[in-house]
Amino acid sequence: MRNILLPVFYLPPISWFSEFLNPENEVTFEQFESFPKQTFRNRTNIYGANGKLSLIIPIAHNGNRLFKDTEMSYREEWQKIHWKSIKTVYQGSPYFEYYEDKLEKIFDVKEKFLLDFNLKSIEIVQNILKTEKAYSLNKEYFKNPEEVNFREKFSPKKPLEYEFEEYYQIFSDKFGFLENLSIIDLICNKGPESLTYIKNIKCKY
Repeated sequence: MRNILLPVFYLPPISWFSEFLNPENEVTFEQFESFPKQTFRNRTNIYGANGKLSLIIPIAHNGNRLFKDTEMSYREEWQKIHWKSIKTVYQGSPYFEYYEDKLEKIFDVKEKFLLDFNLKSIEIVQNILKTEKAYSLNKEYFKNPEEVNFREKFSPKKPLEYEFEEYYQIFSDKFGFLENLSIIDLICNKGPESLTYIKNIKCKY
């Protein structure tokens, strides 16, 4: 077993789940980092009619800097907007109707903190995938943690370190295969095969 330190993302990309669900990884979630902007902590990418579509959770700017204290803003009804976008995009996918009720629950409660919302979302996804991966939350921030540090590994700005087998996507005839989207994309298109797909992802290095 190896201990890894994972950031807590919003409906994480598929590569994140390949590390989270790896049976050789013992997972600790990072909650004491300073909240970094423009990361998957408050955004997720789905496959829209015009290509990659980012859904971004607005953050309340109240001076809190730690991720665990980061609050979401509800000045706009982003939950309704995000769910409508997901439903519009994926209602024609092979498995959306099977998971629609569970996925909708992600957006039916107004959590105060982004961390709590993300953890709830991951719990619902685990339920859909029929997994029960345990994890712990760290107790303080270490610049050089004892665990293998994955805090910056899944940056939208860095080249991917994983290889993905192509699978059917609704708009792939227009834009081709888009790899490493939100776990939502995989679930809606691969259904019960999603877990096997995740386990077969290979790291390039």
